[in-house]
Amino acid sequence: MNWFGFGFNGFGQIRANEKLADGESALDANVTYPISIDIVCRNLEEEPVQICQHNSSVDTQIRTSWSRRAALHSNSDGRLCLAGFGVGTPSQRGCGGCVEESRGCQDAHISEGYLALSFTDRVECWNSERNEKKPGWSMAIPDNNGPSLAFPLVPGGYIASKPPFYHPLSPQLLAVSLALGTEHAVLLTASGDIYTWGSGSHGQLGHGDLNPQEEPRAMEALMGMPMSTVAAGGWHSVCTSAGGDLYVWGWNESGQVGLPSRALRGEQQKSQGTGGASTCKDQESSDDVFISIQAFPALVDVTQSCEVSKISCGSRHTAAVTSTGDLYTWGWGSGSSCPRLGLHSCTHCCCSGGTCSGTDCWRVSRGK
Repeated sequence: MNWFGFGFNGFGQIRANEKLADGESALDANVTYPISIDIVCRNLEEEPVQICQHNSSVDTQIRTSWSRRAALHSNSDGRLCLAGFGVGTPSQRGCGGCVEESRGCQDAHISEGYLALSFTDRVECWNSERNEKKPGWSMAIPDNNGPSLAFPLVPGGYIASKPPFYHPLSPQLLAVSLALGTEHAVLLTASGDIYTWGSGSHGQLGHGDLNPQEEPRAMEALMGMPMSTVAAGGWHSVCTSAGGDLYVWGWNESGQVGLPSRALRGEQQKSQGTGGASTCKDQESSDDVFISIQAFPALVDVTQSCEVSKISCGSRHTAAVTSTGDLYTWGWGSGSSCPRLGLHSCTHCCCSGGTCSGTDCWRVSRGK
């Protein structure tokens, strides 16, 4: 399986041999189109340096944050390999180094502050900004007699991206998947219902208001329509139905929800005024209605010819993979190009597609 990356690369988290030099700006480190990521591990702790090639039979999962990339290899070791900020001097083509303490790891979650590792019998949380010899927090995992859980879910609750790490959940929810935003959470149950809680300041909970919720609350607007996947951005949320429909809600300041955005219109006009070509699909109504906050879930047609099968969110952008293997990205691109979106010609994009043209995409991960 091949992985592709694009976006901000100031710490070598995408292309490991390109870090910012003195006098270079962040724009100099942008990867503005998808490039193949070589999953080659380097152990920086051993001399001589050992390079570990992983063959095609090994499934590799990618986890990302704004400045770091983690590659989890599902071989007999089950080790996690890091690239990006604080990892050290990387090799020209590989990641920065394997985390020896991750041997036997089943899954992982990486953020700017912490690295959470899930094992069969425990969860460990490491401070990403410290050179620790042991985890700052750990918890034993009891046997799971319920449905299969996807990390950060654990039996009885879930693991947050910052302290306090463990939060309990009612077993009556029958949770199977959980997505964590900056200040909110989106949970998918075994029956296909969605629950949200946390801050609602940008409509990211989808209950039609901006009120916070301390406990999981069912999204009434989607009741009766079984959902299959969920994702959470900084302040927006996304889900797909069992039939492949895409629903979005929350903050739309940069068009990340896929609805008309004032910032998007401004960038389109700026691009057209300077003679630059724009690939952004014009979804604005004739009376220029802009949507800053979408507090109810809205159905967005990424493409009419196929279903959406995979979704992922960055802080202010969204990515979706269709059943035909096409990748679509929209939202905040930053600067004079679209590094986060994998496009060349516009700063904010709304449902622009085909960023991995000629390549069938079936899994997607995102940074900030």
